[in-house]
Amino acid sequence: MSNFKNLRIVDNFYQTSSYFPMPTILVSTIDDEGNTSLGAYSLCFPYYVAGKSYYAMILECRNSSNTAQNILKRRKAALNFLPHKKKYFKETVRLGYPGDSSKEKMAKTNLHLEEGLAGMEDQSKRPMIVSESFQVFECSWVSELENGFESQAGQLEGYEPPYKDFNGITSKFGAHFILKIDKIIMKEKYHQAIIDGVKPKSFPKIPVDYGYRDNTNFWYIASTRYMKEPIPAAKEMDISTVRFAADRTDPNIKFSDDACQKLVKVPRIFLKAALESCAKWARDNEVTVITSKEMEIINDKRNKEKKS
Repeated sequence: MSNFKNLRIVDNFYQTSSYFPMPTILVSTIDDEGNTSLGAYSLCFPYYVAGKSYYAMILECRNSSNTAQNILKRRKAALNFLPHKKKYFKETVRLGYPGDSSKEKMAKTNLHLEEGLAGMEDQSKRPMIVSESFQVFECSWVSELENGFESQAGQLEGYEPPYKDFNGITSKFGAHFILKIDKIIMKEKYHQAIIDGVKPKSFPKIPVDYGYRDNTNFWYIASTRYMKEPIPAAKEMDISTVRFAADRTDPNIKFSDDACQKLVKVPRIFLKAALESCAKWARDNEVTVITSKEMEIINDKRNKEKKS
């Protein structure tokens, strides 16, 4: 007999019918008076992570919230990630409680605001960011996806159909926003750790939220200790496998044996992409034969791009 028990799935199942760890962030938007408003959210996750011309997050929220209404009107947001401190989390819970206006909530906040970087570059009006954050994603709503722009602000008592599937007003009380990441900015300490290589002490202490599980308290845990588990050693492919794929990448570009040898540790699933990337570099630089020398140049270029 199984030791699992069935649990009825109800609204807000991630809080009420399961144990589901989530991030805890403050989303800053611009209110009707042109001031920055902060709202607390956990349903915010990576959406486009590769293979697109841009990267994006998805934010799920009440469509009557200050945040949702502000995004519908002005299409700009910043995702502020605060480190774990009791006073920060207490303030996050307060800012996340529905009912008060943006002006009422912001008048009492103990957090500080400053200008971000994205607006300085594109000269757009953007919400300010939280100074206490360890990192911030400055974003724009991709309102053209699924014609999300057809979703209009103003209906605070609930929306009637038709609804969008994934971008805009998605139900009577719900909204989803695909947010293009215009810029990721972070404090120097954590920025440098990513450049130099992270260590256990490099990570910020981040609160992980478990939601209003008992309708009384906001349950969360603070990350205090980081542990690492080495990635399994890459299995080398036979060079003939690399050669077979290389010969079919671009008829005008050849890969020498020593170049193929440098690719034997690439996971098979990524081999085609790696070869096509090398071929693109060769075309851009008018190279017809890629040897180990060219592979070193390509790898150096990748490392510099990563650091930049």
